[in-house]
Amino acid sequence: MSNAKSWLGLGMSLYFWGLMDLMTTVLSGTPTTRGELEALLSDKPQSHQRTKRSWVWNQFFVLEEYTGTDPLYVGKLHSDMDRGDGSIKYILSGEGAGIVFTIDDTTGDIHAIQRLDREERAQYTLRAQALDRRTGRPMEPESEFIIKIQDINDNEPKFLDGPYVATVPEMSPVGTSVIQVTATDADDPTYGNSARVVYSILQGQPYFSVDSKSEHYQMSVLESAPISSTVGRVFAKDLDEGINAEMKYTIVDGDGADTFDISTDPNFQVGIITVKKPLSFESKKSYTLKVEGANPHLEMRFLNLGPFQDTTTVHISVEDVDEPPVFEPAFYFVEVPEDVAIGTTIQIISAKDPDVTNNSIRYSIDRSSDPGRFFYVDITTGALMTARPLDREEFSWHNITVLAMEMNNPSQVGSVPVTIKVLDVNDNAPEFPRFYEAFVCENAKVGQLIQTVSAVDQDDPHNGQHFYYRLAPEAANNPNFTVRDNQDNTARILTRRSGFRQQEQSVFYLPILIADSGQPVLSSTGTLTIQVCSCDDDGHIMSCSPEAYMLPVSLSRGALIAILACVFVLLVLVLLILSMRRHRKQPYIIDDDENIHENIVRYDDEGGGEEDTEAFDIAAMWNPREAQAGAAPKTRQDMLPEIESLSRYVPQTCAVNSTVHSYVLAKLYEADMDLWAPPFDSLQTYMFEGDGSVAGSLSSLQSATSDSEQSFDFLTDWGPRFRKLAELYGASEGPAPLW
Repeated sequence: MSNAKSWLGLGMSLYFWGLMDLMTTVLSGTPTTRGELEALLSDKPQSHQRTKRSWVWNQFFVLEEYTGTDPLYVGKLHSDMDRGDGSIKYILSGEGAGIVFTIDDTTGDIHAIQRLDREERAQYTLRAQALDRRTGRPMEPESEFIIKIQDINDNEPKFLDGPYVATVPEMSPVGTSVIQVTATDADDPTYGNSARVVYSILQGQPYFSVDSKSEHYQMSVLESAPISSTVGRVFAKDLDEGINAEMKYTIVDGDGADTFDISTDPNFQVGIITVKKPLSFESKKSYTLKVEGANPHLEMRFLNLGPFQDTTTVHISVEDVDEPPVFEPAFYFVEVPEDVAIGTTIQIISAKDPDVTNNSIRYSIDRSSDPGRFFYVDITTGALMTARPLDREEFSWHNITVLAMEMNNPSQVGSVPVTIKVLDVNDNAPEFPRFYEAFVCENAKVGQLIQTVSAVDQDDPHNGQHFYYRLAPEAANNPNFTVRDNQDNTARILTRRSGFRQQEQSVFYLPILIADSGQPVLSSTGTLTIQVCSCDDDGHIMSCSPEAYMLPVSLSRGALIAILACVFVLLVLVLLILSMRRHRKQPYIIDDDENIHENIVRYDDEGGGEEDTEAFDIAAMWNPREAQAGAAPKTRQDMLPEIESLSRYVPQTCAVNSTVHSYVLAKLYEADMDLWAPPFDSLQTYMFEGDGSVAGSLSSLQSATSDSEQSFDFLTDWGPRFRKLAELYGASEGPAPLW
């Protein structure tokens, strides 16, 4: 039985060897069509007409890495029309002509004048031409030929993806796959054994061994690898050459067929596996692929050969990386009323570490997204709170960015956009959009329309605006005019009587109360100015100036001239009297040559001495917070402050709250907005010293004996609060400020 198998195998081998020899003979000659090949294999007679070829040359092959000193002989070009008398001139053109290769134009000998490297370029395509040396006429048609560079074993195998790091569970059974390593060789895999790679272990025996064949591939990839990044390479060896050695790689099976992709490198005929979808170590830690390599061109179905193909298994491990925190959800939309108290939590922002370690998260707000610092986020809980009063009429939308940072790795930062819509509350009263001025004719009748008014409101209620109009309480019994609400946000102003006279009253001021429909109801009072005018019978205004009735109608031109002359004389007398008074009050005449170096400073208000203790509470300037907590502050009776502390306008619910955050935020807002709070690390100065002070003036800035000019430019370098104080005190009456 064994002898029969041996003879059968020998017979099959001889058959295939004969078949391959036949194919080689056919394919190595003149290009043959598929029909001719089939006819040749079927032993059918064919008629051939072979044309005479004038060009004669050897097949050109040259070894790479030649190290000799003389030019390397490649081959010889020869035309059968060349009789050896030098009448034929050979010309070489194409890739590398004159640079890499040269030709003797008389003999046709080709030499390589540069070092050749097959890994850089495997072949050169050139063109040959034979010319008549005397006339330059082509003796042969131009022909194209190829110089192939033959490979030598001049490249060592390399691990392109090293160094490798692998782990294996303890107590793993013998034969467990630990890692797949792949080395490549740049030499020609189709020529000899130069590109054949054999694997062996130098250290690690007897615990580990390596399989010298490429049957299973083990690869690894970081979960953060971007789309289209390379995972690894696979290689199917083919002993054929040229087009028959071209390879096409495809993923035919496996749980990673949708996650990874494979493409073919046309230069090295290797399959490159790339990432197709985002990876997650926490979701899936490993994948398996079944990869097929096949020749895409050689398909001789009529010979029952091909397509030639093979498959391999690829195991891909996903490695964990430290990823930034992830927000859930990825976007926040918050609605908050504009009258919300400071420190109110409006949203809980949540993020988590996607890694297995699950590190602690710290929250903050990107201040470039909230320059007004309207909001604050708790560093540990992610509670988003208000830090300042909101005003929908000023900012109806806020778009902020909340950041989440890993406690153990501050470089890992995630972000989430938060859109905040400020909802309207009824906090603005309606008012007239402009100054209203109406006119009423002297001959107006009762109930006549003189003006229609409307109002505007900065609020934006959900159901729209609705205004109500009536006379203000102080004008409820106005006998001259009345208001009729049109129920369409406008109102009519009507007369209640007739017989208006400019001589009696030329202008009326009518206060009108405007109220909205919000909760609570807000209202304001607008004033309508009504002028009495003289009109014709059709109601057209003729004159609204009462002075027209002051002059007699029968006044002559001469009388007017006399009146103007009297006015001119009176004006001259007044100017003369004023001039005489100014000369009487002229001070002593001072010699022009006298040089005066001292100034007289006059103070119109020297203060009240001990009474100044009633004007300012010095303790309040050192610590205004303690002053407010004590007894009621004393105020000066002869002065009114121009600006009151804004701290009294902070909502009381913000000042005392059940949470520490609310209290701190309210106090912070109070300190930011209080322009009267002096900086506690600055010099305190006072402008009123009082009567009876034995020390006299404590300041040298206003000394009359000082001959140096004082500079007050340092005021511009202080903070905005102290500059405001300087501006207010400098504008007040009394002596100059002592700072």
